[in-house]
Amino acid sequence: MTSTVPFSHTQTKIDQNKLKIQSNIENENDRDCYKHIYIVIEHEEGNLFPISFEMLGEGRRLMDDFNHRYNSDEKVVAVILGHNIKHLNQELINYGADVVIFVDDPKLQFHINFLYTKIVCQIITDKLYADQISSSSEKSFLKPRYMFFSADDAGRQLSSTVMAELESGLASDINKLVINDLKIQHEHKTKGKPIIYKKTLEMYRPDFSGFLWTTILCLDNLNPDNKKDFYPQSCSIIPGVFSPIDKDSDRTGQILEYLPNMDMQDFKVKIIDRQIIKNKIDFNAKKIIISFGKGVKDAPEQNIRLIENFAKELDAEIGISLPMSKKPYSINENLSSSYMIPERVIGTSGRIIAPTIYIALGISGAVQHVAGMKGSTFVISVNPDLNAPIIDESDIFIKGRVEEVIPILISGLKKFKEKMQISKGVEK
Repeated sequence: MTSTVPFSHTQTKIDQNKLKIQSNIENENDRDCYKHIYIVIEHEEGNLFPISFEMLGEGRRLMDDFNHRYNSDEKVVAVILGHNIKHLNQELINYGADVVIFVDDPKLQFHINFLYTKIVCQIITDKLYADQISSSSEKSFLKPRYMFFSADDAGRQLSSTVMAELESGLASDINKLVINDLKIQHEHKTKGKPIIYKKTLEMYRPDFSGFLWTTILCLDNLNPDNKKDFYPQSCSIIPGVFSPIDKDSDRTGQILEYLPNMDMQDFKVKIIDRQIIKNKIDFNAKKIIISFGKGVKDAPEQNIRLIENFAKELDAEIGISLPMSKKPYSINENLSSSYMIPERVIGTSGRIIAPTIYIALGISGAVQHVAGMKGSTFVISVNPDLNAPIIDESDIFIKGRVEEVIPILISGLKKFKEKMQISKGVEK
């Protein structure tokens, strides 16, 4: 009997300790040392890119909802580097930032990735500046809770090197963002136990098929045997996906100048001259855009020539779906180098457009492509498959093959133009 009493008592202590450990684990990823959304702003020679307003708008919406749901007061923090950029600070506040941290230095006139990486990392881990943003942060602040970059050439590279430096994860080319408390059970992350990950950023992007969404999470290792934090939860955001908020010239916020630590090694690469190469395909100059996809496969060269003639009749620009930029068909080199090129891709991997009329020829309607043309005023699509997802985005859907439908449309356009000319002659 004497041996059973201490055994029972010991067992009770073990169970209580397990509960205590479990409770600590559940709340350990919800500490004050991770706060705010930091957004790295994109600009060119003092002109803000549209993606900067879009990231600020989405950050504002997320953080307003976050603060309401969690009864907190976390901030949208804009980080901007460059030269002669002080005039942009208030503009960033007008479009949603609570705080702007800027570095204005002649040495930062041109984007050099390793230097920008170093300075961004200094800014977002600086406890003194975190204290100015939120007075309760100084002692515990380590890193931002969330972080946004643009999914353009500069932003993709910068996001990857910053997150590598901070030893955290990165979700690239994101289309949708949600903050939730998630119950996760994972062999390695949670040692197989269900744990609530609070305030987790769900980052969505289309998978490689183009028809399904992939959810990406940046989760801490809460397994007691291998504990590690992964912050900030960060992503690069596709331009044109989110809407800016309306400008509010009466908004107020903090503007903080940052003086980074730089040394001679930081300037081993120097840009002495730079020329901006504009995209040779100007979709914005045309009210009508015609795009084609793999539906031209039965007679690719013939169909592309038909589409070329169709575009001339409509004074339209020509776009393509992403698979066509991989040149899947062997055709005339002049046609291939003119049309099957990355510069013409419409979608999350290419351009975001909003023409008055968008004509989709032989395009199935993968979500990546739809994201690029969703802003079109009126959509006409041609496809032999009545189950093609593009039908849900279309104002007019024509069931048929490209080579069957386009000649009829060209013929009808020519007859219409002839009638219009006759009508004008009669009026005169």
